[in-house]
Amino acid sequence: MMETVKLNSGISMPMLGFGVFQVDDLATCRQVVSSAIHAGYRLFDTAQAYGNEAAVGQAIRESGLPRDQFFITSKLWVTNTLGTDPAKAIDDSLYQLGTDYLDLYLIHMPFGDTFNAWRAMEDAVQAGKIRAIGVSNFTPAQLTNLMLFTNIKPAINQLEVNPWNQRAAALQFNQSNQIQTEAWAPFAEGKRKIFTNPVLAEIAANHHKTVGQVILRWLTQRGVVAIPKSVHPARIAESFAIFDFRLTTAEMGQIATLDHHESDFFDP
Repeated sequence: MMETVKLNSGISMPMLGFGVFQVDDLATCRQVVSSAIHAGYRLFDTAQAYGNEAAVGQAIRESGLPRDQFFITSKLWVTNTLGTDPAKAIDDSLYQLGTDYLDLYLIHMPFGDTFNAWRAMEDAVQAGKIRAIGVSNFTPAQLTNLMLFTNIKPAINQLEVNPWNQRAAALQFNQSNQIQTEAWAPFAEGKRKIFTNPVLAEIAANHHKTVGQVILRWLTQRGVVAIPKSVHPARIAESFAIFDFRLTTAEMGQIATLDHHESDFFDP
């Protein structure tokens, strides 16, 4: 059964979603989102910069399921933070996705006029176009600066979080400020042979699960929302099957020893 978390805006968000970064071919994007819906996913994460919002929206509409069963996220790109551009970008995302509202909208990067963008996002919340707003790739200092001059506290900070880059300090800061952490690149984009790591492989064998499933369960047990991506239906379904087991405290500790560094760069 899907686990959920209540955001500081008062709405509930699934702990596991599906990302579509770098799924550039629109037919493929539509197909993989359909496969994800069939597997049980209801949280979908896209962005203006990905160029595939329309394909995501089409797959959701074609599912035949009511809109309120989905949690749809999109993001504002850096070049649209000035003047009236944020408001136009929000409306364009709504149009591309074919929906009257977004469940979550994020500032994609901490660059440009983020304060102007945030004011437009706050206006969109008041207008009923967005249910929750947040940021992506913000450091604690950048989040603190934003919160000092805004009316609505960010509900989400979306960061790279995976066994190689566990972000303990950022997670602690977010938690202490009632900001939910959401992990992009939960599999570290396959780097440093993550899927054959002996520590993760042993834990996976203990639970008769795959390394990917162990990583996603490790994230959700840390209270982090995860948005894995795949274009393979079998792996899409596999990543969804993580709520029928739990890692032990000892296993969580073993994974903690894999932490390599705190990221000092930004990525989508």
